[in-house]
Amino acid sequence: MFTVLIIMTAGIILGYLIRRKTRIIRYIGSAINLAIYLLLFLLGISVGANETIIRNLGTLGLTAIALTAGAVAGSVGLSYFTYQIFFVAKE
Repeated sequence: MFTVLIIMTAGIILGYLIRRKTRIIRYIGSAINLAIYLLLFLLGISVGANETIIRNLGTLGLTAIALTAGAVAGSVGLSYFTYQIFFVAKE
């Protein structure tokens, strides 16, 4: 955890120092996307090499679908409830 805090602090300091250099800042979004794609690719390799995950992929998929459906239903329900309370004119 300490390593993460040091890396974040270093990034904040570096960002503060280069905030006026628009040529560098222009490419940061592309660099972030590239880093995320690389991390996802490496995660895929790790998952593909894990026999336990591959063996239980069907069960994990059904669990993921059920959790996703529950999360979406809960979000829609709570959003509707919030909308009714705060945004519908009271009669």
